[in-house]
Amino acid sequence: MKKKVLLGMSGGVDSAVSAKILLDRGYEVSGATFVFFISGGTEYPGQAAEDAAEVCAKLGIEHFIFDVRNDFSQRVIEPFIDSYLSGETPNPCIDCNKTTKIPELFNRANEMGFDYVATGHYARTGIDSTSGRNLLLCGIDTKKDQSYVLYNLKQEELGRILFPLGDLTKDEVRSIASQAGFTRTLEKAESQDICFIPDGDYINFINRKRPGEIKPGDFTAPDGTIIGRHKGVPCYTIGQRRGIACAFGKPFYVTAKNPATNTVTLAEEEALFSSELTAERLNLISVAAIVPGMRASVKTRYSQISKAATLYPEDDGVIIIFDEPQRALTTGQSAVFYDGEKVIGGGVISRVR
Repeated sequence: MKKKVLLGMSGGVDSAVSAKILLDRGYEVSGATFVFFISGGTEYPGQAAEDAAEVCAKLGIEHFIFDVRNDFSQRVIEPFIDSYLSGETPNPCIDCNKTTKIPELFNRANEMGFDYVATGHYARTGIDSTSGRNLLLCGIDTKKDQSYVLYNLKQEELGRILFPLGDLTKDEVRSIASQAGFTRTLEKAESQDICFIPDGDYINFINRKRPGEIKPGDFTAPDGTIIGRHKGVPCYTIGQRRGIACAFGKPFYVTAKNPATNTVTLAEEEALFSSELTAERLNLISVAAIVPGMRASVKTRYSQISKAATLYPEDDGVIIIFDEPQRALTTGQSAVFYDGEKVIGGGVISRVR
């Protein structure tokens, strides 16, 4: 009997090709598209759902649409706003995978009797032959690797999730799509923005959702001296130089934000470099616990190259000490640690020293 797979489909080329690959491998595949929010008077994903349905019809497989708007709002949008208002810079894609997209995919699969779930992420899974633990591995295409946004996957989830694109490059995926006749998905541009803020203006979005909560305040020097006025703490990110609207005769950067005092600290670039951070809300994958002095390579942003560091457990978190100072480490972002191609685990940056 064929194993049944419920595939998350966004209407893009990656999930379309994933469906074809799974069918070619002998699985019984169904597509699932989630309605996350209302945008411009229409249900999101709107056109994306139509595109996913078209691919499913072409392949002769079922397509389901699930409404998760309330859950998405409570689990992703509201925490996103809270995080910005508290002076952090969140990553809503990671939160969505952790709290909504992946869990809901499993929930629907369990309800409907599917053996596996799948997504079009560029990542791979494996099993540690010594410990028996399920592993999350980097995708073969280093430019597209998405293991960073999947570090919250649990052991039981890793045992039942498939990533058909993990062994492929983006060019190979596009070639398969072309051969399969997925014309519409090939013509679509890849989204680079937060899905629920397509214009990228997150400050306007927060102002609409929470009117009056972003308030002007003071720019300060590291010693506390007031040196100007800012538009609101959430309007700035650590490392920002442009848009400060203060003239100092030399470049100044945002180096700290304090929502309690409604101040934003400006300093010269050397103040942006730190060697140590603390990450909390950990999820460990390849190991059951962090061993003091564990060596790893660490990413603190999705698109960056991982950097060598040493890990030390601390309560429910981990202290990460980099071999070399890193620029603009930012609370609210995630630190994900690797052993070669294996994801050791990750957590949310709570403190930077």
